[in-house]
Amino acid sequence: MKSGKARKQRKDLYTAPWHTRRKRMSAHLSEKYLGDEKKAYPRAVPVRKGDTVRITRGTDRGHEGKIATTDTKSMTITIEGLTRKKADGTQIGKKVHPSNLIILKLDLSDPVRREKFEALGDRE
Repeated sequence: MKSGKARKQRKDLYTAPWHTRRKRMSAHLSEKYLGDEKKAYPRAVPVRKGDTVRITRGTDRGHEGKIATTDTKSMTITIEGLTRKKADGTQIGKKVHPSNLIILKLDLSDPVRREKFEALGDRE
C-alpha cells in the first residue's frame, strides 16, 4: 500500500488477502527475546494459538494468558481467562487486537516455527 489516505488504508486492510492479514496480526516480542545480543529476533512476529501474551493497552492492561483463538477475518484474538458478560448473562471471550499485546513466550511446538527461531540463534 502506497497511499497515505486513511480511506484507502482502511479499504486495503479490509480487502487484504489472507496471507497478508495473518502477517498484520503481529505483536511485539518482550525484552526477554530482544535483550539477547547473540540472537537477532525480529521486533514483532505473527501471533499464534498457544503464545503467552500480556495486554498493554485498555482496561485489561497487565492481564497475562495464553492465546485461545485467533480470528484473521476480524483481526482479533481471545485470551484464556479474559471474558466479558453478554446481556443475557453468558460469558464469552473478550476480543483483543494483537497490536495491544506483547508476546512473553513463543509457542515453539510447531517444528517449522521452532526451526525458524533456532536459525536466528545461529547468526553472529
